[in-house]
Amino acid sequence: MAASDHTVLQFNSPSTASLSAKVHPLVVFNICDCYVRRPDQAERVIGTLLGSVLPDGTVDIRNSYAVPHTESSEQVALDIEYHHNMLVSHQKVNPKEVIVGWYSTGLGVTGGSALIHDFYSREVPNPVHLTVDTGFRNGEGTIKAYVSVNLALGDRQLAAQFEEIPLDLRMVEAERVGFDILKTTTVDKLPNDLEGMEVTMERLLALIDDVYKYVDDVAEGRVPADNSIGRFISDTVASLPKLSPPAFDKLVNDSLQDQLLLLYLSSITRTQLGLAEKLNTAAQIL
Repeated sequence: MAASDHTVLQFNSPSTASLSAKVHPLVVFNICDCYVRRPDQAERVIGTLLGSVLPDGTVDIRNSYAVPHTESSEQVALDIEYHHNMLVSHQKVNPKEVIVGWYSTGLGVTGGSALIHDFYSREVPNPVHLTVDTGFRNGEGTIKAYVSVNLALGDRQLAAQFEEIPLDLRMVEAERVGFDILKTTTVDKLPNDLEGMEVTMERLLALIDDVYKYVDDVAEGRVPADNSIGRFISDTVASLPKLSPPAFDKLVNDSLQDQLLLLYLSSITRTQLGLAEKLNTAAQIL
């Protein structure tokens, strides 16, 4: 019996199983700032993502800029000339940053996203679409990354579908304090350095308490031991320097005095520059 040919409905896409993205906190802060400064009639902000593709295939998103647009229920119009001018300006400062995708504010993908993604697909192969929930519903900022997957019937391209990919958002403690404040809808005042350090130390103490509880539970037999967690805790403890309390206090005090000296020198420099500018202005007038 002869085998018959069948038309198969298939998804044509790059290897999304191994594709992932990493976004720097500066990009999230920049997107939120652009959303606050958006025109009154605009419901969302659209912009370009800059960065690079790492050797392991991870898309490293390091910078962004907003692109003016007009949007209706049927069409989306981007200011392409503004987009290209901003790209040229950014690459003069950092030529290693190239277009890796685009972003939009709001929850998930909307109807006009396919049109915008099609434009960026002509700018760069397989662009990443980043969505940022600037409303911070329930005190959480939902940030997701997508790539486009083409739905084909035989040789015919029927439609495009957005598929979510893993997204890594890593922050140092100073950036995390700022991000936690950003997620709060109402803030009385920004914390100073001492208050930020206090929040960080409280979080560190809570993590240490969790480790103590886990070790005690394993020692008492209430929780089964995990070799990988045990090695990680052992490596962390071994990486700590062995200092006596007086030596540690001296180290902290010396570091604090160095920072105060730098602040004092920068204040003197700023004052001298201000005086020099005023003297130069007065000399030009006379």
